[in-house]
Amino acid sequence: MAAVPKRRPPDHDDHDYMSGPSTLPQASVSPTRRISALDALRGFALCGIIFVNIPQTMGMFAYAGQLPDVLRLFFLGRFYPIFYLLFGVGFGIFLRSAAKRSDRPRLLLLRRFLALAVLGAVLHLLQPGEVLLPFAVTGLIVLLPLSHLPRRALLAVSLVLIAAGVLAGVGGLGLLPGLFALGFALAEMRVPEVLGDRPGRLAVLGVAALAVCGLTFWLVGVGLPDSAQIRLGMTLSLATACLYIAGFLLLLRTPVGPALSWVLAPMGRMALTNYFGAALLFVPIGTAIGLTGSKRWAAAALLGVGILLLQAVVSNLWLRRFGYGPLEWAWRCVTYWRLLPIGGAANAGEARGTA
Repeated sequence: MAAVPKRRPPDHDDHDYMSGPSTLPQASVSPTRRISALDALRGFALCGIIFVNIPQTMGMFAYAGQLPDVLRLFFLGRFYPIFYLLFGVGFGIFLRSAAKRSDRPRLLLLRRFLALAVLGAVLHLLQPGEVLLPFAVTGLIVLLPLSHLPRRALLAVSLVLIAAGVLAGVGGLGLLPGLFALGFALAEMRVPEVLGDRPGRLAVLGVAALAVCGLTFWLVGVGLPDSAQIRLGMTLSLATACLYIAGFLLLLRTPVGPALSWVLAPMGRMALTNYFGAALLFVPIGTAIGLTGSKRWAAAALLGVGILLLQAVVSNLWLRRFGYGPLEWAWRCVTYWRLLPIGGAANAGEARGTA
């Protein structure tokens, strides 16, 4: 990789949602705050994902019915859809930003996906079932072709893909193409930039999602065939994820919002580092304390809580000094194929703004 010239590189002129802070002037306070809300939402998703990743990776259950009710009803399949959607949003924002600084922005996006595939392949050796490699593959075969579509057509295709994923009944990853495309379409339509100004729409989304959750949960209990149960389960996962999104973003508008954002937004800005780092911690620790193949749900939950607390502290401390998480910074360097500055405390502080 070539060294970066001393002048500030042009790839800091926009907020790169997946990689770190914006260097927009401080006058742009409102957009910064809204992006911070999405970072906090991404951190929130990480908090839910780890409580399923630990027992799944440690072989503590073979099918959903073996999970404790709390995990099965409130965690299993509920947080990954949020993660999928936000990664799609991030790639959409990245492509829009890359188009301002490159004549071939999709080449940068292609390199970004390839780098993510390598990282996912490495993580797969430690955590089979990780999502980074599927993210990269989906980006290459779904997002890159769809990125040429007009915004409304992209939105329509994303909804069709989500419906097809549910009807196919192939599990959570079946929703990945549609949710990736939906997040990408929302970024193209600049929905994340106005979402914080529309609490009424968030409330409507939450009420509708709650109604779908109630109806779907009732249908699950009717005793329909297994094929229908699988599709109802996927619908329930999507509806619950929508309910979590609406509820969390509305909660950020309450007096507890600043505290939530302070804890979760740095974790979300370092989502790649934290997702990868969690496996580096829970696999050896879980093995050492005997979680493999066990039913020690309390121990698995405590391990998850401990890792999240550690990541919350480390993320905050790291971003006080640097502008990007370590893997986020490396990802940017590979994307642009040159050594970029990792940023400093002033840069990171600007990104946090008043959130």
